Amino acid sequence: MGTVTSEPIVHLTSNTLARIHVAGEVDEVFASTEEGLRGRIVESIRQLAASAGEPVTAIVVDGDVRWPLIVHPDGAFIEATALAEHADGEPAPAPHPVRTGEVPVLPEAAAAAVAGAVAEVPASVEEPAPVEEPARVEVPASVEAPVTASVAEPVPAPVAAQPEPAAAPAGHLRSDLSRSDLARRESAHRDPAQRATPTVEDLLNSRADRTKPRATEGWQGAVRRATGGAISPRPGKAEQSRLDRERTVQRRLDASRTIVVLNPKGGAHKTTSTLLLAATFGTQRGGATLAWDNNETRGTLGWRAQNAPHHRTAVDLLEHLDQFTEPSQASLAALDTYVRTQVDARFDVLASDEDAAASSTIDAAAFDRLHGVLSRYYRLLIVDTGNNMRASNWVAAVAAADQLVIVSTVREDTAASAAWLLDGLREKGFDAKIDDAVTILAAPSARPDRKLAERLEHHFSQVTGDVVHVPFDPALVDGGPIDFDALSPESRDAWLTAAAAIAQRL
Repeated sequence: MGTVTSEPIVHLTSNTLARIHVAGEVDEVFASTEEGLRGRIVESIRQLAASAGEPVTAIVVDGDVRWPLIVHPDGAFIEATALAEHADGEPAPAPHPVRTGEVPVLPEAAAAAVAGAVAEVPASVEEPAPVEEPARVEVPASVEAPVTASVAEPVPAPVAAQPEPAAAPAGHLRSDLSRSDLARRESAHRDPAQRATPTVEDLLNSRADRTKPRATEGWQGAVRRATGGAISPRPGKAEQSRLDRERTVQRRLDASRTIVVLNPKGGAHKTTSTLLLAATFGTQRGGATLAWDNNETRGTLGWRAQNAPHHRTAVDLLEHLDQFTEPSQASLAALDTYVRTQVDARFDVLASDEDAAASSTIDAAAFDRLHGVLSRYYRLLIVDTGNNMRASNWVAAVAAADQLVIVSTVREDTAASAAWLLDGLREKGFDAKIDDAVTILAAPSARPDRKLAERLEHHFSQVTGDVVHVPFDPALVDGGPIDFDALSPESRDAWLTAAAAIAQRL
């Protein structure tokens, strides 16, 4: 059996983001709901427990309150919020509303063990100093009944520290030494030739560490504005959640990524989803995003985009593609004559053929040629697909995808089409891409069928990686060019959630 060399510490940053610190590594865990986030935290700790072959005790940190989370290798867990403590060791009220029966009466030995584990987390958790690790808390095998709790107010995501071997009150770590104090003490005992000299990187990092998010919304933002910044509360829960999702969407990519939007039924929200995802990524990332209509003949992406000074399409680009394969001849400015820039939303559109009399089609070879060139110019390619899943360019897009997005309105027929698609893709060997796909369920009216929405979420959450709901928006009803500024705040927030769920997987 393995051994967990360092107890995991889970920092709840917001309703949708947590950071798990273990053995010097930091893992970001993101979900679109509180329930989903809790499940992913438990699964991350379960993997550690399965590797060690024994239960693992993690410490959940929410502001100045912390409590133990005990996870067994089989996934059973106990989140003992009844033992929550403040940093000073004083008992704290349960950090979340807990229903009757969710917190078990723990055996005395187990309560002492997990209470000791809580006490070992310092009030100001920082990067670990290179000192001896504390002994790991053994969890009695008799502890069984699992409980759950929701995530709470956002906090910064610091890194777990180890205790300094010095006299301290029993059961607590000394938290009065800063990281710089510990570094100076350690440096004093080193050979002078081996002492680390601070670099410009250290200087810049120290500046970033002190950056404090400023509230712009709610009463917190009102207080900051009213006092001219003299009183600057931290962002509230809703604003912090939005900031976390924005950071996820803005995360750095080490190469171009291709997102493919799928559903073989017409009217399933594919084109709208492609444009709204492109607009969200474009505005958050500052451009270098392309919405590409990969219909084999004609699609409507170009019609739903804002007007452009030309009507060139993928077919026109394909005819002149050779000029973009030579770096000495290619330029982004030249590409502008083939794509349709959406200035306000900071992304480009490559339309499919719009000539009613044309007989040309885009096949797999044409898609691969276009994809190879466009990947040099854009960080994100968001591909709208046609309705013929047997078309060679459709299959080529799925094969090239770094991330699949399954879209459906909350209707039986479009949802059944999406489910049929997933079954077919699994038969073609795309299991891994389906398991990691994101499903977007769009409300077809202001009052969608709630029971149907729940049933569809239950199904697609079992066959894809995540499910995100987006609301009905009257600004999208007329079928004309999409005015992104006209979208409701609820729509914008939901599409940010969808984009974050996708970006997390890129």
